Amino acid sequence: MFNTHYFRTFITLVETGSFTLTAQRLEMTQPGVSQHIRKLEEYLDKPLLNRHGRRFTLTESGRRTYDYALKLFAEHKYFRHSLDDESLDSGDCRIASPGSVGLMFYPFLLGYQQAHPSLTVSYDFAFNRDILQGVVEGHYDLGITTEVIKHPGLTYTPWYQEPLCLLAPADFTGSALSELAALGFIDYSGASDYATQLLSANFGDEFRSMSRLPKQGFTNEVSMVLDAVARGLGFTVVSRLVLETSPWQRQVKEVMLTNPVYETLQVVALADTELPKRYTQLLDDFSQQRRNTLYATSEEPGCDS
Repeated sequence: MFNTHYFRTFITLVETGSFTLTAQRLEMTQPGVSQHIRKLEEYLDKPLLNRHGRRFTLTESGRRTYDYALKLFAEHKYFRHSLDDESLDSGDCRIASPGSVGLMFYPFLLGYQQAHPSLTVSYDFAFNRDILQGVVEGHYDLGITTEVIKHPGLTYTPWYQEPLCLLAPADFTGSALSELAALGFIDYSGASDYATQLLSANFGDEFRSMSRLPKQGFTNEVSMVLDAVARGLGFTVVSRLVLETSPWQRQVKEVMLTNPVYETLQVVALADTELPKRYTQLLDDFSQQRRNTLYATSEEPGCDS
């Protein structure tokens, strides 16, 4: 007969390597531990241990059973959390976002987890399209994206807006597009779109396309792009989230422009699915904190990018 207690005893035995320690940890007798292992072997119809006196090693079936048992209890834990949709401070949080968002949002979630130990945070840093695929396939309950990519099974909800920042080396004194072009552009995934929005809003017909600006380098890791700028290798455009979390923020200069441009962050989830209330709490608390920091008010500027 299938009995989860037998699997729990087996996991503990493998982890302690001792029948005596297993009995102590589970508050059982040593013969009771031996009986659980024997019953599990009878149920699976396979020997799980190679016994060498008081010592033992796992058979191939034993190794596979141990792996299965770990997955069994992990899935059970997740299942119990998944039923707790009404709680604001317990359950599993499965979220994905681009690095530009996660650099600040993930530490915020970890702080929440410290305050509420019944919360479990599983966070992936990923590109927008990978996030959508992960939500569709059930790997994430929600994703944060920087663009809307239409999909019939998904819904998007605007979250809040982050300003885009044009960053140059600390000793840069110019402000004209020609002076930026002389520096060259440091690219990363998505940077060209940001730069196009910001430069076209501030340099009018003078700016034609990013293809006309020399590229001085590329990295696929947004958290590292300010290193290149700090070394004087070029300019770039990032979300303010990236600037505020970068160790190089004091070694670069934000070039102030006349017309601000904002990036609207989107919350993406499965259509016709009501998310557990803990997500609403987390999203609202973080966005409120950012609005107060950025705009000294709960209201955002009336400007969509």
